[in-house]
This record gives sequence, C-alpha cells and structure tokens, in this order.
Amino acid sequence: MAKTKVLVVGGTGYIGKRIVKACLAQAHETYVLLRKEIGLDIDKLQMLLSFKMEGARLVEGSFDDHHSLVEAVKLVDVVISTMSGVHFRSHNILLQLKLVEAIKEAGNVKRFLPSEFGMDPAKMGNALEPGRVTFDEKMIVRKAIEDAQIPFTYVIANCFGGYFVGNLSQMSSLLPPKDDVVLYGDGNVKACFMDEDDVATYAVKTIDDPRVVNKTINIRPPENILSQRELVQMWENLTGKDLNKHTISAQDFLAPMKDAELAHQVGIGHFYHIFYEGCLANFEVQDDEEASKLYPEVEYTRMHDYLKRYL
Repeated sequence: MAKTKVLVVGGTGYIGKRIVKACLAQAHETYVLLRKEIGLDIDKLQMLLSFKMEGARLVEGSFDDHHSLVEAVKLVDVVISTMSGVHFRSHNILLQLKLVEAIKEAGNVKRFLPSEFGMDPAKMGNALEPGRVTFDEKMIVRKAIEDAQIPFTYVIANCFGGYFVGNLSQMSSLLPPKDDVVLYGDGNVKACFMDEDDVATYAVKTIDDPRVVNKTINIRPPENILSQRELVQMWENLTGKDLNKHTISAQDFLAPMKDAELAHQVGIGHFYHIFYEGCLANFEVQDDEEASKLYPEVEYTRMHDYLKRYL
C-alpha cells in the first residue's frame, strides 16, 4: 500500500513540529514547506534540518510566490496547515487563503486540514471582541475551502496542556502556582485538556480515514473533560499541598479587558468563553465525530500524568 504524501505548512510551530513528527511516526511520506521568509531564524532552520535527518523532505515555497505553492502542493496527497492564530506569537490565519488558491489550482489534493486545533469557530458566533477575530478568520478560510470544493477535515483540539494544564489555567504563568490559585467563577465549568503530541497523533490519523471527509472532528476524550477545580485537585493530590483558592466573578474577570494590550484582551475573551461559558464541553459530540472513539488504539495522555512532568 502506497504511503500517503503529506505537506505540512507551518512545520516549525508549536503544533506544526508535532504534526511533522506524527506524520513520520505513522510512516507517511512527509514534506515540510521551507519558506524563504525564514530569513536568519537559525532555530527554525535547524529544526527543519533535523526533520530532514529524520526522513522528511524540505520543499521551498513562499506565500508571496503562488507558483511555488502550487508546485509544492502538486507533490502530495494531503496538506496540513498549522499557521499560528494566537496574538501573543503571530496571527497568520488568513495567509491560508493563498494556500487554498494553490490547492485549488493544483487540483490533486485528497484532503486539507486547515489550521484549527482550538475551539470550534462554528460555535463561536457570539464571541467577544477583539478575540472573535480568530474565529471569524477561521470561518473565512472554511468558506474558501468549501467554495473551492476541496475535501477537508476540521480538527478541534480544545485546550493545549502546555498553556492550560501545567499552570492550572492561570493566565500569568506557564508554571504551577506555589501558594495561591485563581478559580474562574466556581471553578466547576467543564473544559477539555489535551497533550499536544496526542493532538498531532489524532490529527494525522484522520488524513486517510474516509469516515471523516468533510467533517469536523473533536479531540475530546472523556477522561480529559475536567473542570478547573478538578485540575487543581489533581495537582494538590500529586504535591500533597493545598493551594489557597480565590474565586473571581465573570464581571471582575472581564473588567481589566478595556485597558489591556490587544493580546491580553484576546486571552481574556477566550478564557471567559472556556471557563465561564463552557464553550468546549457544553455540547454533545457523536461517537463518529470524536477522535478517541474513532481511534481507540491511541493511548492518550491523561492530565494526571501530564501534570507529573511539573513536579
């Protein structure tokens, strides 16, 4: 059986580098776009070269050179985009429209996974400004994909553990709090937390699966649906130390938003939707649209084990 040829765009990013490794681990013929915009970023270049040493192929291309994108796309069966959509790193969601045009012209792609990997933008129509731009732009990309009749799979990955678990979902640090922890509301609203490597594994599992063509797939394994309070309790059980818990109402949480920098405003809005509205777990997902049910062979990381790396 021929290996699926996959092009990863954004392969040096937070999720992108994991997607590349998952493609290689699942024995796909893996191509990674090497963009001229890399300039003198030696860390990115060395990461790309390390992928090459592991068996990936580097393909030169640029979003400023349509022909180069078309030629890169013609090499593969599947394109996975992991363009960043967070304001405190870089926000490039709409660059994917150029990728959609290249895929449309190339005409050979059997599946496209655009950069999703967070909340489902289709369920965020009432999101707060200015953070709603992330969801609005993802919906613009979705419309372009569907108008071009490109076969797709949208992968919803919920909360990345590195940003939401190790810090017990505190906004000011990526490390666990030592003494005091802030709980959003009563701390009992459910969310879903994921190991980033598992996100990549599940995403790559979808690319050859005819069951998920033109569908939205949620990575929402049941044991990782937790409240913030449950997450804190896990940490306390691991450390044997109780934290001082401080609750903050939705009104008080949103109050600093108007005076904050843009990236922080976006973060406040997203945290509000997750921890006050429960936007990640307040709806049902059918078994044929949930990754852990579709791919039971994947032994996903439970958050109790994820937290152990911070001890």
